[in-house]
Amino acid sequence: MELEQSNFHAPELYGDHWFNGEPVSLRDLRGQVILVDFWDYTNLQSIHAMTTMKQWHEKYKDFGLIVVGVHTPQFSFGKKIEVMQRAVRRAGIPYPVVLDNEALLWSAFDAREWPTMFLIDKDGFIRYSHQGEGGYEQFERALQQLIAQCGYRGRLPDLSEPEREESMPGFHQRATGELFLGYLKSALGNNDGYNPESTIDYVDPGIYLHERFYAKGKWMSAKECFSFNGVPGDIGSVIIQYDALEVNAVMNCGASGVSEVVVEQDGMPLPREHRGEDIAKGNDGASLVLVDSPRIYNLVRNKEFGSHKLTVTTSTPGLEIYTFSFSASVFSEFIQSN
Repeated sequence: MELEQSNFHAPELYGDHWFNGEPVSLRDLRGQVILVDFWDYTNLQSIHAMTTMKQWHEKYKDFGLIVVGVHTPQFSFGKKIEVMQRAVRRAGIPYPVVLDNEALLWSAFDAREWPTMFLIDKDGFIRYSHQGEGGYEQFERALQQLIAQCGYRGRLPDLSEPEREESMPGFHQRATGELFLGYLKSALGNNDGYNPESTIDYVDPGIYLHERFYAKGKWMSAKECFSFNGVPGDIGSVIIQYDALEVNAVMNCGASGVSEVVVEQDGMPLPREHRGEDIAKGNDGASLVLVDSPRIYNLVRNKEFGSHKLTVTTSTPGLEIYTFSFSASVFSEFIQSN
C-alpha cells in the first residue's frame, strides 16, 4: 500500500489534563512512530476500536510505537477529570490519554468523527489516517511501513485478526442509527415534540417509527439528554422500535445517586441469553440496570439480528438518557479473509 505523502506536521499535543503519565511532546519523540487515537468513552465505535489500540500498543511498543489517546468529549460530563479517571481505569487503557475538552486538538487535526486515528512518522508528518471503526488491516500495514522507515530491518509480527466480525470487510446488515435524545438532534417521535428545558407529560402513541424514540410520562428535554422529571411514584418510559443485534444506552443517574431502570424487549423481560453485560435480574424477574455514573450501558445482546421493540422504564427522578446505539451483524459468507 502507498502511504500518504504529507507536508503537514502533526500539531503539538496540548490539553486540559493527562492520564497515565506526563504530557507527551511530539517534538521530543521525533525518530519514533506515533499513533494518535481520537475517541470518546461513551461512543460505541470508539470502544470497539480501543481493543485494537490496546493490542497494537502491547504488540509494537518494543518496536518504537507510541500510542496516545485524545479524549474529545461528546457530552459535557466527559470534561470532568474525576469522571475520566474512572473511565480510563475502567477501560484498562495502558497508554497516555489527554483531555481535549474544548476540541482544540480535534480541530487542529481535522478529526470529524469518533474514532479517528492518525499515524505520525519519524519526522513528525501525518502519513496515514482512518475515520470510523474498521480498516484495521490497512492501518496496521501502514504502521509497519513507518516502523520499517525508522530503520527496523527484522521480521515484524503478523497482522492482527479483527476482534469483531463487524470490523471485517464485508456486507453488513444495516442496524438502526444512533439516536440522540437531546433536543438539538430532534429524534423524538411523539406529536407533542420538544419544549426545550421544560417538562412535558408524554402519552405513549402506540405506533413507533424507526429512527425515532417515543416517551411516556414526565420528561424534561435538555440539549444533550432526556431527563425523567416525575415525582416519587410516577413512572416514565422511553420506547424504540429498532433493527440490530445489540443495544447500548448512555445514561446518568443525575443527582439521585443510583437510578433503577427496567428493560423490556417486545413487552417481556430479557431472557438470560439476551441480557446485556449491565443487566441484572430483579427479584420479580424484571431485567434491571442500576445507573450509578455517566457511561455507556450494554442493555441487549440478541443471538440474531432482528427487529424488536425496546422499552426502558424508571421511577427514579433525575435519570438522564443521552443516546441509544445499535450494533449490526455481518453476512459471514461475504466476509473477506486477509
